[in-house]
Amino acid sequence: MDLTTTYLGRTLPHPFMPGASPLADDLDTVRRLEDAGASAIVLRSLFEEQITREQMAAVLHQEMHGESFAEAMSFFPNPDSFVLGPEEYLRHLHRVKESVGVPVFASLNGTTAGGWLDYAKQMEQAGADALELNIFHIPTELEIPGATLERETLTMVREVKQGLRIPVAVKLSPFFTAFAHFARELEQAGADGLILFNRFYEPDINVVDLEVRRELHLSNPSELPLRLRWLAILSGRVKASLAVTGGVHSALDAVKSIMAGAHVVQMVSALIQYGPGQLRKTLDDLAAWMEENEWESLSDMRGNMGLLRVPDPKMYERANYMWMLQGWDRL
Repeated sequence: MDLTTTYLGRTLPHPFMPGASPLADDLDTVRRLEDAGASAIVLRSLFEEQITREQMAAVLHQEMHGESFAEAMSFFPNPDSFVLGPEEYLRHLHRVKESVGVPVFASLNGTTAGGWLDYAKQMEQAGADALELNIFHIPTELEIPGATLERETLTMVREVKQGLRIPVAVKLSPFFTAFAHFARELEQAGADGLILFNRFYEPDINVVDLEVRRELHLSNPSELPLRLRWLAILSGRVKASLAVTGGVHSALDAVKSIMAGAHVVQMVSALIQYGPGQLRKTLDDLAAWMEENEWESLSDMRGNMGLLRVPDPKMYERANYMWMLQGWDRL
């Protein structure tokens, strides 16, 4: 049975890896993930705000008008809220790379073009085998149209690719207007892979204390169908590698993702809940399922339920929506 897959130009022994998260903050946990069979290690994201704050802090020590810079610094998050600052991140990346024998992927999270993107090159120099460019932007400005946000994202991808030799995968939200078209534009801008989808941690409201609260909710398999739809729509229509993240908790979740077109499966919440050993269990369960259902390789399975190959492509489009609303009582 052949479980190998190709992702970002690399042949991997199987598709399972931890996604960007605190899981890779601790070297012992990183080694446990490798022992559990992780095909690659993905570090948590380094945020644009972290880098910009550090750059402004450096200027603060060089300029005489410190108070004006101090006021500007107050607009950025408290540095104590970040686990790894920019320089610590690069050192940690180097240590992780030295500690494991599998590929190590770094992650940059931002919204705008600028000097902070220079850190992509520094991540490559620190040993990263690939880079995830994590796009997270909440467009609250009434004056900025969606086309502007798309252009800014494409500019970021081009700038990063121009300075790197390593592959770049773009981690996206599903909230772009014409997602399939934008995915093709990202590929044309140089993206080697697309990761579907970034999970947004939505704020809640405390109605008694009148406070906006932050709450962490781990993923569950109910989040997977959105990802399956877009994997299926893109499979065979873009050349970029496709990764799924968010909602994969079992081998069957992985099977669905691969059938929809995923080259790799990133797991986070299940590993946080059950530990690194869950990755090995899911891999073993996948192998057992394939043997039971007489699949010889993942390549035979990949994309066989994609838009281009299913008997009724309309099930991924508007027809499925209409049928569900009109026939839900007959399910």
